[in-house]
Amino acid sequence: MASLKDLKNRIGSVKSTQKITKAKKMVAAAKLRRAQERVEASRPYAEKMQSVMASLAGRLGDDAQASPLLVGTGGNQTHLLIIATSDRGLAGAFNANIVKKARETADSLIAAGKTVKFYLLGKKGRAVIRRLYPDMIVHFQDFSDIKDPDFDYAAKIADDIITRFDAGEFDVAQLYYSKFKSALTQVPTEQQVIPVPIDGHADGDKATGAIEYEPSEEAILDDLLPRNVAVQLFKALLENGASEQGASMTAMDNATRNAGDLINDLTIQYNRTRQAVITTELVEIISGAEAL
Repeated sequence: MASLKDLKNRIGSVKSTQKITKAKKMVAAAKLRRAQERVEASRPYAEKMQSVMASLAGRLGDDAQASPLLVGTGGNQTHLLIIATSDRGLAGAFNANIVKKARETADSLIAAGKTVKFYLLGKKGRAVIRRLYPDMIVHFQDFSDIKDPDFDYAAKIADDIITRFDAGEFDVAQLYYSKFKSALTQVPTEQQVIPVPIDGHADGDKATGAIEYEPSEEAILDDLLPRNVAVQLFKALLENGASEQGASMTAMDNATRNAGDLINDLTIQYNRTRQAVITTELVEIISGAEAL
């Protein structure tokens, strides 16, 4: 049985941990509001951009003059899985869920005889992918040099991915991130970014009918297609940012409450042990007095 001193030290240690988790919860809650506002501001533009690109892809079909970013290379043998995670932990299953969804796709593609490559953004997804698919990682990048990724940062990543696509390194690029729903709910999401997916955009025909291109479709698409990749990446980074803070806030709240429950249990155990020690001492004193 633990001594009184050991129990007292344990209670003090758990109380110190509880202070840390409570502070981290408050920090995450403060950051969550700003991150959520950025996500909500980015969604309409990103969704409409994807819708317009999808409608154009559906209209042009297999036009030989259309950009491969729009209609693809004509094959789907090599897949690039872009996995966006965070650099920090203490966010529950936030990072693990993103990696798990990407792994499911990777295993399915490999079983079908496809070639899979990984493009990793963020430190927390690297260890698992490097352990399971050591020879399939083509790029790794963390966020240690930037606090809040902006559009220019996403555009640089998009430029690198498009350069690899133009060089024939892959046929299809799929992006994995966590879509923010609420502080309690973050949904691991898979999104194809190259080529532009046609399915899932029921308003594509309406978007096409409302747009007139001047001076030409080709000239505008040359600018819009690379920008669309950057926009979708930027939206994914913003979604991840809000999801991370929401998951962190929830995880730290649970940890704080669990620490409180543990403190209560240890306090009860401490009081019972102390009572037993006092009772034993009283019995010894009484027994000694009777012996005299």
